[in-house]
Amino acid sequence: MTKEEFIADIRAGIPEVLPQPQAYDKSINHAPKRKDILSVEEKKLALRNALRYFPKKFHATLAPEFADELETYGRIYMYRFRPTYEMYARPIDEYPHRSQQAAAIMMMIQNNLDKAVAQHPHELITYGGNGAVFQNWAQYRLVMKYLSEMTDEQTLVMYSGHPLGLFPSHKNAPRVVVTNGMVIPNYSKPDDWERFNALGVSQYGQMTAGSYMYIGPQGIVHGTTITVLNAARKVGGNNMKLFVTAGLGGMSGAQPKAGNIAGVVSVTAEINPLAARKRYDQGWVDELHESLDELIPAIRKAVDEKRVVSMAYVGNVVDLWERLAEDNIHVDLGSDQTSLHNPWAGGYYPVGISLEESKRMMAEEPEKFKEKVQASLRRQVAAINKLTANGMYFFDYGNAFLLESSRAGADIMNADGKFRYPSYVQDIMGPMFFDYGFGPFRWVCSSGNPKDLETTDRIATEVLEELRKTSTPDIIGQLDDNIHWIKEAGKNKLVVGSQARILYADSEGRTKIALAFNEAIKRGEISRPVVLGRDHHDVSGTDSPYRETSNIYDGSQFCADMAIQNVIGDSFRGATWVSIHNGGGVGWGEVINGGFGMVIDGGEDAERHIRQMLLWDVNNGISRRSWARNEGSVDAIKREMERTPDLHVTLPNFVDDDIINEAYK
Repeated sequence: MTKEEFIADIRAGIPEVLPQPQAYDKSINHAPKRKDILSVEEKKLALRNALRYFPKKFHATLAPEFADELETYGRIYMYRFRPTYEMYARPIDEYPHRSQQAAAIMMMIQNNLDKAVAQHPHELITYGGNGAVFQNWAQYRLVMKYLSEMTDEQTLVMYSGHPLGLFPSHKNAPRVVVTNGMVIPNYSKPDDWERFNALGVSQYGQMTAGSYMYIGPQGIVHGTTITVLNAARKVGGNNMKLFVTAGLGGMSGAQPKAGNIAGVVSVTAEINPLAARKRYDQGWVDELHESLDELIPAIRKAVDEKRVVSMAYVGNVVDLWERLAEDNIHVDLGSDQTSLHNPWAGGYYPVGISLEESKRMMAEEPEKFKEKVQASLRRQVAAINKLTANGMYFFDYGNAFLLESSRAGADIMNADGKFRYPSYVQDIMGPMFFDYGFGPFRWVCSSGNPKDLETTDRIATEVLEELRKTSTPDIIGQLDDNIHWIKEAGKNKLVVGSQARILYADSEGRTKIALAFNEAIKRGEISRPVVLGRDHHDVSGTDSPYRETSNIYDGSQFCADMAIQNVIGDSFRGATWVSIHNGGGVGWGEVINGGFGMVIDGGEDAERHIRQMLLWDVNNGISRRSWARNEGSVDAIKREMERTPDLHVTLPNFVDDDIINEAYK
């Protein structure tokens, strides 16, 4: 397709002439068939809902086709309308646009759907088994058309993948406001998601999928690297560390690369051979093993030789855990990174059942499948318990492993009713990073030029090194890890899709890096605008009692005020787009995620937006964590108030335990 044809296709939106049906591409990793949950009347409603995107002249042709999709896949994806052009993040100037900000958003959307990036690209799912950019291809087409027409005096409103429309606003308003899965709380159970998604009225946006801010596996690599480095420090000693986990699909294959950067032997189980092969072909995993009889000696040899290597086991993780326990292999670090927030619809596959049989069972026998999953979790936990008894440090990676294992009746609870194992946020990320304002700061070079990315890497390094000169002892370790990361990032070839980078920084670090980028764009040192954003594993944007806010103990870990306030505050302080999501990481109904994107172009408006919005985006969370009596956050917000005279935060008073105990003698 020529550039002119690409532009015409974008501008057309829903085409005037019905495209030809497309063959189902079996070489692509597809989403599993979803649960058949709708009644006949509800299926009719789903069909009616889908057809409202199209003129009446198409209805007779599309109705049976969409009905067949609903029966075959459990969803109406509208495969016929999938674009025939290659899907990837083009340089910003190649998109038809009236607003440069809108063009940047188009670039980010296409990156999320790039087959090298997305988990199930033809089903518009980026990661996590169900993290969707849109529900169907009609929505994609309409959104791209709207963005191509948008001015800086309009805002596109997105309801769970559906473009409600372009509305008049003003240049300092967000160009796009995204909501995903904002259903009434009493209707936010997993089956509710299945029903509403099948009806075409709601979707699970995860966070960076539905907020157009996914930067491929790199983001997860960084978080996993930092986690593994600090977990290894907790274990201590100079021996070669063995790290065992699972999930190369939903987690984007981050664990092997992170293991290599952290200097350990890593073994990641993955039941889907396509997902495992994809990561191997990308160079993200060093070795593929399909036999435990072959894998176990390979593990022993690598540990003995102190050789940094990443291995993928193409098989079920429970078989791996049980064999490790049976053979008395000493595992230093253990976790699970399957998409257990989505246990009944492809996030976890039970032991003893093939991948294909599992896919059939979850669609046709969902209750039996649930029983198999829960039995599998009980076996998995039993094996993990044996290994932890021999010295393994096991942590929940925020994928709802502890939660779903407890619901399955696994031996995962202590006598006091608390989980036997910590969340990585409780032990590592919360007290060491989030409480001090450190979290995943991301940027994308809209030129698509690797040289621009090299320049941003250099600038970010210089800023962090300068900050380190005057940093307090409690954050020097974080700065050192991230300086090392950014210096090594280019060498490790972490870019998949857009020219993007991630590092952990606090409010001061993010602001100074962004301002330095803005000045470099102004000077022409960076050739085109830069898109700023972040992940949900952060200080301020996410309320999740079993993950991001699991180290908050004042009872507010179940409240979502912070995430909602975050998005509202970002929207009037300069964000180019904002998003709020039910679900992400730990599941539908278990978390509220807030996100943003900001386009900086070297101008004065961008400078003002950076100073105002990034300060709020981080310190909203530090303030909340401080009020929860997290001492690191109390110290951090006091330092921020010294730097920012107009900031006045309510600080907690600490009460002595004996006074509380005396009141309840």
